[in-house]
This record gives sequence, structure tokens and C-alpha cells, in this order.
Amino acid sequence: MTTIFNELISLRSGQVASELSSTVGLRSGVSIPAPALTSEAKELFTDDLLDLLAKLHRELNPLRVELLESRKVRQEAFDSGDLPGYLSATEAGPARGEWRVAPLPRDLMRRRVEITGPVGDTKMVINMLSRSSTGDRADAAMLDFEDSQKPSWENVLAGFSNVIGAAKGTLEFVKPASGSAPEKVYRLDPDDMPLLMVRVRGLHLDEVNVRVDDEPISGGLFELATCVYHTARTLLDQGKTPKFYIPKCEHYLEARWWNTLFERVQEALNIPSGTIKATFLVETLPAAFQMEEILYEFRDHAAGLNGGRWDKIFSDIKVLKSHSDRVMADRASISMNRSWMKNYVLQLIKVCHRHGAFGMGGMAAFTPGRTPELREAQTRKVLDDKQFEASIGHDGCWVSHPYFIGPAMSAFKKENQLDVIPDIEEFPDLMPRSEGTCTLDGLRTNVRVGIAYMKGWNQDIGCVAWDDLMEDLATLEISRAQTWQWIANEIVLDCGTSVNRDLVKKIFEEETFKIINERRVDMKGAVPAVVEAEITLIQKAAADASFIFMEEEFRQFLTCKSDLAGEDVDAKRAHLRHTAGC
Repeated sequence: MTTIFNELISLRSGQVASELSSTVGLRSGVSIPAPALTSEAKELFTDDLLDLLAKLHRELNPLRVELLESRKVRQEAFDSGDLPGYLSATEAGPARGEWRVAPLPRDLMRRRVEITGPVGDTKMVINMLSRSSTGDRADAAMLDFEDSQKPSWENVLAGFSNVIGAAKGTLEFVKPASGSAPEKVYRLDPDDMPLLMVRVRGLHLDEVNVRVDDEPISGGLFELATCVYHTARTLLDQGKTPKFYIPKCEHYLEARWWNTLFERVQEALNIPSGTIKATFLVETLPAAFQMEEILYEFRDHAAGLNGGRWDKIFSDIKVLKSHSDRVMADRASISMNRSWMKNYVLQLIKVCHRHGAFGMGGMAAFTPGRTPELREAQTRKVLDDKQFEASIGHDGCWVSHPYFIGPAMSAFKKENQLDVIPDIEEFPDLMPRSEGTCTLDGLRTNVRVGIAYMKGWNQDIGCVAWDDLMEDLATLEISRAQTWQWIANEIVLDCGTSVNRDLVKKIFEEETFKIINERRVDMKGAVPAVVEAEITLIQKAAADASFIFMEEEFRQFLTCKSDLAGEDVDAKRAHLRHTAGC
């Protein structure tokens, strides 16, 4: 494996040097690698947009770099024994006072069920923005540039095209005829669409294919500015609100950075201040202690906060990875049944409703099972989860598949629940605890998710339906973080087996063998060469996941950079391994 890895690193180094030498300078100090400058890109990046991107980058990137460095300093303190906590009254300042977010526009007042998926998949985008086979329609659809989408250049460009088509109501996808199946055309009904939202990439993610003064641009800045530039006027002319989701915030100063970005984009495009509305995902442990301060920072653009439970579990593990007394149990056992998780969403609802903003619930990550019995069991679990969320005051929730829109919607009886203020102490206990058991089955689940997800990732796919769940980057991150934490803390499983690298390597070998056999059964009758190609993909994915799960030094995120346009799959794999220092 080491020899192959070194060869890949060498391959990638030569390729990157070649492609950077063919970078095309545009205007305002913006450059794009030649392989990325497609006809679609040329049409998308007008001179005015390039000028805007350059201006925003020069003003805001230095502070972004400082904020990311502050994250590292805080994590070093956590690794040395510190714990996150609430700010003092002095630090919190006016955020603890009496204030309200700017009035919410009418089209944001009902968000009972929001559906999400990768923005670059045209068919999926149309399905999210349309009624399901049972006639159910979500109130809102979040087109995602982040956790459910691999940041390949092709995906990002397709995402922009889909956002523009969705805003206009003209998006269309043609599925060609195949065998006895005729051609099928998927179209939007512009008169029957949910609220359109876009989730951009987090503060830590660079878009390496767009550089300003030879620095990579922030992926989130790039996407927000581009989407507003191309769609805000279209939406406003229809009486609709440009609406965004902001992920991975860790500190109220980061929320201030995003709010400044909103203001600068509106100023540059002559859009009234406060037009852009955003919901911030509270999906990191440090942010959970600063919800009120974060909401205050973007109060003029605030639609609400969302309890992003899966990324929150990842953050809990990551932040406390060196605390042997706070090792997390099996990922499947951590849900809203844990006191710190319930307190975190109750606090979110209280903060949001106290100040006039929406408090959104979490994701039902099921994909419909293969049998009626399994689908019925899944539906019961979704309904129980959403009834719980509605009962404590959430204004709405997320689903990952249209099949579950109806059951989720049935739990939310009112347009919203802004009048509900949970009865919870002012500063509830939000610290995760070591509760429950660590099991061999839990370790196997983590490994299986790692293999399945990395196979999709290597094929430029950011979410995969696996073992009846939709696994995206958040659940991959949980799986690798938990495995790393168990190794680092030499956890003894309930069966008496100690977790070490030898055990994890053995589990990877066993689960790879199982998955290959499962695929051979699924592909029975297929062309042998096609089957073998699939097996090779699984083996490469297993090698990549094993490498990342068992790194000596824990990487903060799977990656902090997009793929470089023009790289082949092996160069991308080498790139991912080589940039562990995120």
C-alpha cells in the first residue's frame, strides 16, 4: 500500500504542476485552471461577477484565515484538557438582551418539512422541488453544495446551473430511453414549488479552481455571491426571498463574518439590506454554547437556526477526542434520547423563538427499505422522531427522501410554533457524556459506512444510499472520528476486545470481503468486466477509508479543499491522503 501511495503522490505532484502552469488569468486578479474554464464556466463568470468575487475575497479572506486559525488554537486548548462553555455576560454583550430578528417575509413563515440533496444532481433537484409519488410536497427544498455533494468542479458548475434553472422554474432533465423503457422528461411546475434554499460550503472549505491574487477563494463566499448574482433579481421579481443555509459555524465572530458577506453582496448588487435571509446550522459543540450570540450577529438577515444533529455528533467527538472520560458510545445509539442532545435542541428553540426566529429540527436519514415491512418500520421511526420534535417546539424538520415527506408533515399541525418557548434553565448542560456501550457491531457499522462513502466519493458522489440510510459527509465524519477516538483511547468493547489498529485493520478486511460478496450477488448476470471494475472500486475505497480512519494525527475534516479540475481519480485519491493537515 505504501508503494502505491507514494506513486500516487508523485503522479499528483506532477499533474498539479502541469495544470497550474496552464492556469488562465481572467480579470481583477482572478485565475482559473484551463481544464476548469469550460464553455459553461465562461458563460457563468461574467466580468461583473469576477470583479465582485475579487473584491469580496480581498476584503474578507484575511479575516477568514484569522478565524480558521482561532479554531486551531481553541482545539489545541480542548486537546489539552479545556472544555467549551458559555460566554460570560461581558463577552456576550447585547446578545443576552431584549431584541428581535428583522421581520420574516411571508414565504419563510411555513417550513414544516424541508428536503435536501446534492445541488449538482439535476434529476434529484427536480424531485426535491416537486410532489412525491403520493402527492406530498415539502415546504422547502435545500439545494446543497456542502455535505451531500462532492466538491468536484463539474458538480459545482452543475449546481449553479440547477440553482439558476430552479429560480426561473425552467429546470428540466431528460432520462434517455433504455431497453423497453421509453424516454422520460422531468420538469418543474413553477406554480407548485417549495421555498428554494441553497446551502453553501463552510468557512473552512477552499475552492481551488478559482483563485484571486493566486489565493484559493472561499467555497462558501464563491457560492453565495454567484447564486445571489444570478438568481436574486429573478426571485425578487417573483415575490420570493433569496434564502441560504450556512453550515459549520463555530463562533459568533464567524457569524459576524458571514453577515458582513451578506451586506457586501447586497451593496455591490444594489439589493436592499436585509434581503438575503439565512438559517445557520448549529452543528458544532462550540457553537451550541453561543447560539444567542450567533443569532444576534446576523439578526437583520436571520431566518433561524437549525439543529444539525449528525454534524453535531461529529463535532462532539472531534472536540473532546482527547478526553478519555467523554468517549462516545456507538453512533447509532446517540440521538435525541441523550440529555445533552435534547438540551441542545431545547436551547436552540428557546433562543430562536425568544427573538422571533425559526428553530428547525433535524434530519430523518432513511432511504425507503426494500420490503413493505422495512418501510413500515422506517415510517414509524420517522413519525416518532418528528412527533417528538414537534412536541418540544420545533417549527419544522428535514428529510432526505420524498417518501418520508408525508409522515414527517403529519407531525407538524401548525404553520409554525414561534409562540412556543421551552421551559428549560437559562444555561442548560450541553456537555456530552460517556453513556452507553461501545460494541463490535458499532465498529463494523463505522467501517462499512467508511467503505461505502469513500467509494461514492471517488466517483464524485457526496451522498450514498447504504444499508437503508442516506450516508453523507456528516455520517462519514462521525464514523471515522469515532473509530479514531476508540483507537486513541484504547477502548474495550462490550465483548471484552480492545480497539487498536490491528483490530480495525482486521474489521476492514472482513467488511470489504462481505461488501464485495454482496455486490457480486446484486450484480449476478452482469458482464464480468463490469463486475470486476466494481470490485476494484470497492477495494480502492476500502484502502482509502482504512488509511483515513487510522491516521496517527486526526484530521479536522475529511478535506478542506475542492478537487482540482482535470485530475484523474487516482490523483484525487492521492490528494486526499496527502492533505491530511487540513
